Amino acid sequence: MDRIPSELAKELIDTAEALADAAGKAVLPFFRQRGLTAENKDAGTGFDPVTAADRAAEQAMRAVLADRRPGDAILGEEYGIQAGTTGLTWVLDPIDGTRAFLAGTPTWGVLISVRDDTGPVYGIIAQPYTQERFRGGLSRADFTGPHDAGPLAVRGTQSIDQAILFTTFPEVGTPEDRAGFERVAARARLVRYGMDCYAYALLAAGQIDLVIEAGLQAYDIQAPIAVIEAAGGIVTNWEGGPVHDGGRALAAATPELHAAALDLLRTAG
Repeated sequence: MDRIPSELAKELIDTAEALADAAGKAVLPFFRQRGLTAENKDAGTGFDPVTAADRAAEQAMRAVLADRRPGDAILGEEYGIQAGTTGLTWVLDPIDGTRAFLAGTPTWGVLISVRDDTGPVYGIIAQPYTQERFRGGLSRADFTGPHDAGPLAVRGTQSIDQAILFTTFPEVGTPEDRAGFERVAARARLVRYGMDCYAYALLAAGQIDLVIEAGLQAYDIQAPIAVIEAAGGIVTNWEGGPVHDGGRALAAATPELHAAALDLLRTAG
């Protein structure tokens, strides 16, 4: 983006790669290991797990930032906010999809983004186990993996009846949120569940068309925003406005598809 000078952009991209490297090294020793336990951050009202892997990955990323970008602020899921002086904030989700991680499914990921006062400028959705990374922002939109690499570009789907729709939980959010989601789902060509951040990567890669979520935090959505927008897609809240700080998110491949889904969601309250 023009608001980030090219020299700084390269430094941010290189730092994001170093963060993904560090998180992967920290988290992979825990994945699919018998005996991995989780604490419940939402005891009494639900199951919001955190594991030693979540904490180790965020600690590893914070150590990289302390070395490479000590003046930047940090917002991380596990260790909160650290103030900075540069006007840039790294937004980190060490394991997006801890439930999937606990279940041994490779649909979790590490979310890394950097934002200024207008929103995310660069993001990575990294899946250390499959060795895939999806990158977007600062004039980049690309992916790498063990089997392929290339540019990211969303599909051209314009109508819901031709769209593939993903969400993480069938419940989506509140009963009103679920009703809105189901209005879209009833018209979609195919609906799938449980992919966490990997669904956003698939949208940017041109494999699916819509992701609809509710109850998100900033660290859940800022990296996907950067990646999907760089690939040509659209990410907003259910009112069509910014969703940088979380809440209810609608990600779509095309303006036409976004508008059609938004019309159905807006009546959800």
